[in-house]
Amino acid sequence: MELRLKERFGRKFDEEIRFFKGWIDGPKSVGAILPTSSVTARRMASVINPESGLPVLELGPGTGIITKAILKRGIAPENLASIEYSTDFYQHLKRTMPGVHFINGDAFDLDRTLGDWKDKKFDAVISAIPMLSFPMERRIALLEDLLDRMPPGRPVVQITYGPVSPIDARPDRFQIKHLDFIVRNIPPAQLWIYSRG
Repeated sequence: MELRLKERFGRKFDEEIRFFKGWIDGPKSVGAILPTSSVTARRMASVINPESGLPVLELGPGTGIITKAILKRGIAPENLASIEYSTDFYQHLKRTMPGVHFINGDAFDLDRTLGDWKDKKFDAVISAIPMLSFPMERRIALLEDLLDRMPPGRPVVQITYGPVSPIDARPDRFQIKHLDFIVRNIPPAQLWIYSRG
């Protein structure tokens, strides 16, 4: 029991060091100083419908905490495409979570980045991209591209650390709903849902 506890804390510490190093190396591509908490990750994954039969798309998996929550939600590894911009994080994810379709690429260029998956429909999109690091028009263009790849009504979940939605309202083009405010995340996190129809 004690050995298992030490191993668990050792892995958690390793994840936090890896994440902090990623933040130091590229603060614009890593949106927070510490990785997302498991409570936040579970809440984000809760919107997925495992019975839909459709794959799930994850953007910005970082150290893989949200990826693990998606898999625990009941999504088979082969039904999860996960796009990571940082090559260091990507290589770590490939080593630690075999079977998931990890892609080292740019989420803002989905047709190219998704490759063979570009024509798939997704049940949900779970995003930890640091949206506030990008101009508003790029954020809106990405969101609309994501919504085009999903059945009507299915959610894009976005984590952010600001007090308001990181994407401006466009009621004629998509709906915005506040999902949760997670105080147990460091820093506290806001979760937003975007959908159409």
